[in-house]
Amino acid sequence: MTLRLNKRALLLGMLALPIPALAAAPIQAKLYKNPQCTCCEAYARYLDKHGFKVTVIPTVDLDKISQMAGVAPAMEGCHTMIVDGYVVEGHVPVDIVRKLLTERPKIKGITIPGMPGNLPGMPGARTSPVQVFEVGPASRTVFATVQ
Repeated sequence: MTLRLNKRALLLGMLALPIPALAAAPIQAKLYKNPQCTCCEAYARYLDKHGFKVTVIPTVDLDKISQMAGVAPAMEGCHTMIVDGYVVEGHVPVDIVRKLLTERPKIKGITIPGMPGNLPGMPGARTSPVQVFEVGPASRTVFATVQ
């Protein structure tokens, strides 16, 4: 009987030990890009290193995909990514993408127009902060700024 109680006490004690948190599942995303563009693939690898699982889809209809996602032509970035119901256009840093997914604002998504240098996946220098805009009818509302 004493042996049984000791085993029981040992098992109960083990159950009280902290269990390591299970690794969070990667955030699924689809990234549409021009077939010849390599910076988009570098951006996808960057996101993969930061907890995302990005499926890269080469397409010659990137403009149509951006417009269907609600991105005005003047606000288009290098590629269009769909993640958790939002559009993320261009080389948006992961902390800002996570802010979007955490705060869940009532917008279509976010965009960095063009291809500014020194952003994730982009070579080159940047001489000033880069604004990240909300995707929407006004398209000039700033969501965040990359310093």
